[in-house]
Amino acid sequence: MKLFVCLITLTLFATAFADDPETERLKPALDAITPDGLLTRIKMLASDEFEGRAPGSKGEELSIKYISDQFKQTGLSPGNPDGTYFQEVPLAGIKTTPSASFAVGGKTTTLSYPDDYVASSARLQNEIKVENSDIVFVGYGIVAREYGWNDYKDVDVRGKTLLMLINDPPIPDPNDSAKLDEKMFGGSAMTYYGRWTYKYEIAAQKGAAAAIIIHETGPAAYPYSVVRTSWSKENFELDAPDKNAGAVSVRSWITVDVAKKLLADSGHDFDSLKKSAIRKDFRPVPLGVKANFDIKQQVRSVESHNVIGKLEGRDPKLTKEYVIFSAHWDHLGKHPELQGDQIFNGAVDNASGVAAVISLGRAFTKLNPPPKRTLLFLATTAEEAGLLGAKYYAMHPLYPLEKTLADINIDSMNVWGKARDIEDTSFGMSTLDDALARVAKVQGRTAIPNPRPEKGSIYRADNFEFAKAGVPSLYIGDKEHLLVRAPDAPLRADEFDLHDYHQVSDEVKPDWDLSGAVQDTQLLFVVGDEVANGAKFPEWKPGNEFKPKRDAMMKKP
Repeated sequence: MKLFVCLITLTLFATAFADDPETERLKPALDAITPDGLLTRIKMLASDEFEGRAPGSKGEELSIKYISDQFKQTGLSPGNPDGTYFQEVPLAGIKTTPSASFAVGGKTTTLSYPDDYVASSARLQNEIKVENSDIVFVGYGIVAREYGWNDYKDVDVRGKTLLMLINDPPIPDPNDSAKLDEKMFGGSAMTYYGRWTYKYEIAAQKGAAAAIIIHETGPAAYPYSVVRTSWSKENFELDAPDKNAGAVSVRSWITVDVAKKLLADSGHDFDSLKKSAIRKDFRPVPLGVKANFDIKQQVRSVESHNVIGKLEGRDPKLTKEYVIFSAHWDHLGKHPELQGDQIFNGAVDNASGVAAVISLGRAFTKLNPPPKRTLLFLATTAEEAGLLGAKYYAMHPLYPLEKTLADINIDSMNVWGKARDIEDTSFGMSTLDDALARVAKVQGRTAIPNPRPEKGSIYRADNFEFAKAGVPSLYIGDKEHLLVRAPDAPLRADEFDLHDYHQVSDEVKPDWDLSGAVQDTQLLFVVGDEVANGAKFPEWKPGNEFKPKRDAMMKKP
């Protein structure tokens, strides 16, 4: 507890323990985390000069140089054992020009891109065609044996086009129809089965030719404008040796209005089908509709980069063990086809997180003595394209994952002022969450779960790739209750999600107050210092879906 008490020396706390030696060790580091320092770094990364920080662009060149220069200036060593600050991440950039139509009853409907739909492929080919493929409605498209759930039953869907609902089945509680059954798919919280990534993965496993997700704003957790923006630009995939031949040929989204019309034209009712899909006895429904996709793709090789700095641990026995602080540097780039503002600056998402990681690196260099274990400060590429930089690091770690105690991930900071609490998106998953809660309490705050669990945020950031690999992960978000607002007032972060998330308007704003971001960054500093000096590794909690992977990893000789 001595480590937590030392926080009291901050201006946020009382000064009763000012003479404590541990307090004196941490104070210079915590004082180095300032609003001006964070804002300066955010402004640079989110400037128009950086053109939205798209991988493989001028924005990448500027971003990785700036971040590596910052690491060097703060006193961090190159994090790659090859003596550089960079880990090369082989990507393929894909610009897609799709056409799509549905044929039913002798009538063909051509869809308008990107207003009605988006479509792309992870396969690194110049052209993808799906012709006269039977469309089958497969409900939520889920196979989850732990819930006794199989939307496919014994139906062979090879070569067919799957029409799916987004999110998990919202199954009512048998004892209270006003609530969702907590024993099925996490109740109100989205599981990985509800994510679009899972939908396309299971479609590939089933041998489908194409997979179409029906977009609905509530279940998807974002409006269709986010889908249109994210999927109509150049996208990226890892450039795998097999050119991603195992991926489903076509990945598509359609608006709910298009889906309703398609179903009506085929003699079905959207609401009735959706209702039938929340039952275990649901069976796939052939619609009597043919799908046609013709996707032209311009594919280019992109040598992208993760940026990594390192602070060596002081303990000779523990210096070969690691704690990672991570944040993604990339955003959505520049869209020349837009009128007016064309740059997706990504100030909150995620210049703010990278600024925090740089500030944490600088703060840890102020510690005397430094932590016992080695700290890694990782800025990843292509998170917006599907967590690709983190995925590549987890597949090709620069340091052994079995020796990596934790990933502490930062994706979008609270930039609107001090808060009563802190959002722990990974709440209840590992002992890291317990540490976060204890430190927050010393700050006079409470660690709270993600107040929007239905959005599945835990599966939408880089922490997920580390978690899948077994590494205990902590992920804070920006959904905090600000002191300047009433406790029951709407969350400022929800307003951001509605108006600015993945839009050109995610820029540095005049109403920002980075005192809250300082609070959160200092909090993560103390948690990271505790882990880096702790007597044992953080652990996943019993029953957690990632625990078996970690257990197997730690049993290896």
